[in-house]
Formats: sequence, C-alpha cells, structure tokens
Amino acid sequence: MKPDLPAIKRDTLRLVMVVLAALLMAFNIKIFVRAGGLYPGGVTGVTVLIQRAAQRFWGLEIPYAPLNIALNLLPIYIGFRYIGKKFTILSVVMIFVNSVFVDMIPAHAITYDTLLIAIFGGLINGVSVSICLLADATSGGTDFISIFLSQKKGVDTFQIILGFNMIVLCIAGIMFGWDKALYSIIFQFVSTQVLHVMYRNYQQQTLLIITDKPQEICDRIYEICFHGATILHGEGSHDHHNKGVVYSVISGADVRKVTLAVREIDQHAFINSIRTDAVSGNFYLRPRD
Repeated sequence: MKPDLPAIKRDTLRLVMVVLAALLMAFNIKIFVRAGGLYPGGVTGVTVLIQRAAQRFWGLEIPYAPLNIALNLLPIYIGFRYIGKKFTILSVVMIFVNSVFVDMIPAHAITYDTLLIAIFGGLINGVSVSICLLADATSGGTDFISIFLSQKKGVDTFQIILGFNMIVLCIAGIMFGWDKALYSIIFQFVSTQVLHVMYRNYQQQTLLIITDKPQEICDRIYEICFHGATILHGEGSHDHHNKGVVYSVISGADVRKVTLAVREIDQHAFINSIRTDAVSGNFYLRPRD
C-alpha cells in the first residue's frame, strides 16, 4: 500500500482489497476446501473441523458465519487493545464478509482430485491472505496473535502457529482419517509459499553496499524505511582505493525501493542483497494504524 496516497483514497483502496480477499477466500472454502475435505490453518481450520464433527457425531448443521465470528472474538479484542483500531476494523470486515459469503455461496466441486484441490486451493488461499495483508489487515484468528506476539513481545511466532496447526491436523486425522489431514499439509505448504512470494514485509534482507557515497545512502535508507545502517571502511583489492561499505538489514518489501534510491545516488555502487533468516535486537516494524 503506497503511503503517499491521500488518506481517503488509501483507506478506500484498502477496504476494496479486503472485500476482494474475503470473497476469494469464501470461494476457496466452498469450491476447494469443502470438496477436498481439507482443513486450512488457523481459526478457519478449527471452524471447519467443528462443523464436520457436529455433523458427523450429532447430526447438527452449524452455520459457518456465527461459529467463525465467535472463535475470532478474542483475537479481535487483542487487535483492538494492542495492535491498531483501523487495522482491526478492516480485519473484522474481512472476517465478517468472508463468513457470510461462505454460508451464501453454493457448494460446487470443480474437481474431486484431492491433490489438485490441495495445490490450487492452497494457491488461492495464499493469494487471498496476501491481498489482505497488503491492505494492512488480516484474515483473523492466529494472524492477530502472531502480530501481537511478534511486535509487542518480540516472540518468534512461527513455531507456535505451526504447532497450533499441527494440533488441528492431528485431531482431524484421528476423527476423520489421516489422508485428508496429510493433504491439508500440502494445502498449507502451497499457501505459505505463495504468501512468501507476494508479501515480504515480515522477511528481512541484509544489504551490503560498496559505494563512494556511504553517508548519503545511509540517510536515504532511513528516509525510505526508518532503518539505520553501519558504515564500514574498505579497500579495493585491485586498485586499493578506499571505499565505504554500508551494512543494513531492512524489510524485504523495501529492497527494490532502496536499490533504486542507491542507483540514483551512486550508479556505480555494488549492492549485495542477502536473505536474513533471523534478527536479534531492535528491528523497526511499522506500527499498525
């Protein structure tokens, strides 16, 4: 989302993106998830699991909307209380619109091949979640908890969310058979890969920039993404000229903007971008609104 857009246009665009993501996710649940008997991650997976358990063991048809909204009440409270009000309101729109349309859209199977369903369902799920995150909102559930723990408590939430999803899949496997639970792992893997490609705000890149204008580049990095940098002094091995080496760790989403800015300042700069798996210390994350 471009920060230089006027506030009204930016918020309108965010709302449109959230509604689009909600419709796409609802379509995915009714066309792929239901047809394949799969279990998505997070609260959506818990909702589907409870629906199927109630239907099989008690003969009850529980609507998706009230159950999913009820399971999201605590995460929504966490969002309002600790993350950001506008961010949470858009996320509530996502949860509500998605939930309502899951009950409204008629079930229709495009294919009954479970592997195809797992792959393409995971792809669509990853796209819908990415659109939502690009609008600076979430699809609800564990996303709220993940953002709260990572931003407010400095906790790496990957293992926690993975463990939660594994518990859901184990329960599903015990109750309904392991084949669907295992296919659900493929679904979640594909969804995660798509998310990593489309949404890079939570990925970090290390930049090593060899330049004759290190201070100007450091200032520009701070203007673009509010990250500091360290200037090292180097010497070229061939011509033995002194060079400045700018070292900085930034969000993956800002790499292209920083690279273009560096080229404007020093077109001869050498830029090495390295994927960073973990950062310990004070790494700036833009606060949610």
